Amino acid sequence: MSGTSTAVSKLRAAADGANRWVVLVVLCLSLLLVALDATVLHVAVPAVTEDLRPSAVGLLWIVDAYPLVCASLLILFGTLGDRIGRRRVLLCGYALFGIASALAATAGSQGVLIGARALLGVGGAMIMPATLSILRQVFPDRRERALAIGIWTAVAAVGAATGPVIGGFLVEHYWWGSVFLVNIPLMALLLPVGRFLLPESRGESDGPWDVLGALMAAAGVLGVVLGIKRVGGGEGLLNPATLVPLIAGAALLVLFVRRQKRRTHPLIDIAMFSRPAFTTAVGCIVLAMLALVGLELIAVQYLQLVLDLSPLETGLRLLPLTFAAMAAGATGSYTLSRIGPRRMVGWGFVLTAASVLLLTLMGQHDRPVLLTSAFVLLGFGLQSTLFGAYESMLSEAPAERAGGAAAIGETSYQLGAGLGIALLGSVMNAAYAPGLTRLHEEGVPAAAGSAASHSLGEAYQVAGRLGGPMGDLLRNTARHAFMDGLHITLLVSAGLLLLGALAALRLPRLMDCSPAGEECRESVATVPEQAAAPVVPGPAGPAVGRRPGPPKAAHGPALPARREPAEATGSGRAAR
Repeated sequence: MSGTSTAVSKLRAAADGANRWVVLVVLCLSLLLVALDATVLHVAVPAVTEDLRPSAVGLLWIVDAYPLVCASLLILFGTLGDRIGRRRVLLCGYALFGIASALAATAGSQGVLIGARALLGVGGAMIMPATLSILRQVFPDRRERALAIGIWTAVAAVGAATGPVIGGFLVEHYWWGSVFLVNIPLMALLLPVGRFLLPESRGESDGPWDVLGALMAAAGVLGVVLGIKRVGGGEGLLNPATLVPLIAGAALLVLFVRRQKRRTHPLIDIAMFSRPAFTTAVGCIVLAMLALVGLELIAVQYLQLVLDLSPLETGLRLLPLTFAAMAAGATGSYTLSRIGPRRMVGWGFVLTAASVLLLTLMGQHDRPVLLTSAFVLLGFGLQSTLFGAYESMLSEAPAERAGGAAAIGETSYQLGAGLGIALLGSVMNAAYAPGLTRLHEEGVPAAAGSAASHSLGEAYQVAGRLGGPMGDLLRNTARHAFMDGLHITLLVSAGLLLLGALAALRLPRLMDCSPAGEECRESVATVPEQAAAPVVPGPAGPAVGRRPGPPKAAHGPALPARREPAEATGSGRAAR
């Protein structure tokens, strides 16, 4: 018995000291599943509708229950992880995610599926901030953490982009429930692996956990996100079903902030927002996601409705955007160390704005080279911005507040996505509808023109029912109106992106790599040789700083010295 305990202790010690790069792989697999589940159901909606026959409201909740619940609980579980242990929350999230996936796959009614999707949102909210806060702890050195964040963000982009492709394949060859079943074996693998490989870490544990504050934050974010989603779905801003949750959510968030300022041991250190770099980074995440989600939605409509591409062809056209985002994440650490956060985020916004302006050259005929070039610039620019913003936000937050900071970042991500659909969708609708106002003068029935003004998809359906010359007239007019609205929306998006570039001027000019605040330098010419510890390869993964026995001759370029953490990186606490 004692031998077994000793073996387990040695395994845990090896994992805790360890290979933080193996830890990163586990964290990235966790994030991949959560990102996949956010989009994998989209292509399965027709099959779900045919099988379960949900009501219109029920179908909306089947799709929206997951992101709504996930967004609203990020702060609650992020701060809970700081208190009781981030690994513990993450492992509970794995288990709940697997159970909810099984329930969703076998759901026989819309109520069961909505409940299962809500449970998936709870599991996702437990997993997402925990992955980022554990990453913050096991990579105390900022250079290595920048590389880890680059990989982490690239995995998120891959998950979101491949969700519809994987979902489409599974629905075509099996049944819609199979899009959930794929989670179960992976969660069954991650649970034991995470139990032994992931280090446990906590933040400050003084004082009671603010349960009321956590519930206020959850209800407040839920109200705001729900209101934003209703606006994005075409509901009027003054509609009570939109306005009431929006105002109530905003009021609860204001009360939450006031409560945190008064408490001795707050859930979230509001003082973090007094740091310009932290606040700016959060704002840049919102703006970047606003542009990305809104533009992807419009791009899909353009590719399918204007260019008449199939869903598979549409997915293939968007792949350059995904590959460019992966490249930006993989090279982000190198770029950040060379040009610093301010230039990386700022020029990322500028590059994205340039790609958006390039997209204004799109017309009603396919121009694949133009689209591919614009999507590559768009993916690289936005991912560079997100990378620099996330890295700056995490580095500005104290290590003991990593869970709360990660929750703020992920909540900003979700809010930005909702705002993108609502804002750019509203601009698109406002610019599209006036183009159809004179159709009745050409003989098109007023009711048909009114229905067609809702969206281009509805216009095509109405045109199909009309048929003949009237149908052709309606179709062509709607397509021209859509292109006019698309160009206006792209110009608005470019303006918002340039505002983001101006906001990025508040970020630090250089990458601060040490607790003492020294600048990152590519040369150690000013550092005495006796003061610099040689850097040698670790047992697995990139180099880690340590002092070997006898000095060895250096090979390759010298690396800057850095202060080592007081404890092993796997211990969960960086040196302060």
